[in-house]
Amino acid sequence: MTRTSAPLPEQLGFSTAFFELPGLRMHAAVAGPHDGPLVIQLHGFPEFWYSWRHQIGPLARAGFRVVTPDQRGYNLTDTTPPYDLGTLTGDVANLIRACGRERACLAGHDWGAAVAWTLAALRPELVERLAVLNVPHPTVMRRALSGHNLRQLRRSWYILFFQLPRLPEWLLSRRNFARLRWLMRASSRRGTFTDEDMQRYREAWSRPSALSASIGWYRALARAIVAGDRGARLGRVSVPTLILWGERDAALGVELAEQSAALLDRGTLVRFPEATHWVHEDLPEEITRRLLAHFDPHTS
Repeated sequence: MTRTSAPLPEQLGFSTAFFELPGLRMHAAVAGPHDGPLVIQLHGFPEFWYSWRHQIGPLARAGFRVVTPDQRGYNLTDTTPPYDLGTLTGDVANLIRACGRERACLAGHDWGAAVAWTLAALRPELVERLAVLNVPHPTVMRRALSGHNLRQLRRSWYILFFQLPRLPEWLLSRRNFARLRWLMRASSRRGTFTDEDMQRYREAWSRPSALSASIGWYRALARAIVAGDRGARLGRVSVPTLILWGERDAALGVELAEQSAALLDRGTLVRFPEATHWVHEDLPEEITRRLLAHFDPHTS
């Protein structure tokens, strides 16, 4: 008989779960007591739940019920479109309900932060506390991409590149995803991503339709901007919010974080001069400590 290895979450000490949401089967790594306060962590491009590997265990040991999904189109979650922010935030709202809860603490990085920002702005009753990492409030980002920030517009060239059909998938997947691996390592601190980490990511990127689905998020964003989607023009965020920002982000300027902080009713911006876009993987212990303190303000 051929022995099959345990799913990756189990290998790292977590559990695997599949949630049957309306129109979507969502995979997640889960940990912590079932009756603990719910924390949902949302990854960005081009990662999957594994990007939060450093935070899951400590949050669970602190008593939180931690659910860290592969978002729509990524890894083991269905690749069913569409990938607009309305659909993606609906997935998280449905996930909260599938966990048997009315509210959750929400953490998001990169695209996961965009989803978290949007849910907190539109459905604040679902979000107990919000933490966002290295992606600005969607209104700030939309303004930057509309020509109000030429420096940021130049930095965001890849969004235009992703609008091309098929070419981005071909280029990024060549030679066993060599360019995608190089981009992650070149834009992070030395040693942030190990060879084992890269192997985990390659496995996720290799799943059928996964790369096209993840790029589909950018294509949906461009369509929304061109169409003048009012849903992208979000207002202020009222829930307690923590912005954690690595200043050495190669794609997003720190001025976007400052402009986002101005849209918070109750919020704090913490900047990390030594960290990059991958702040929670560059500085795992420090970011975990900040999340614990924010999600449980009674914990010092």
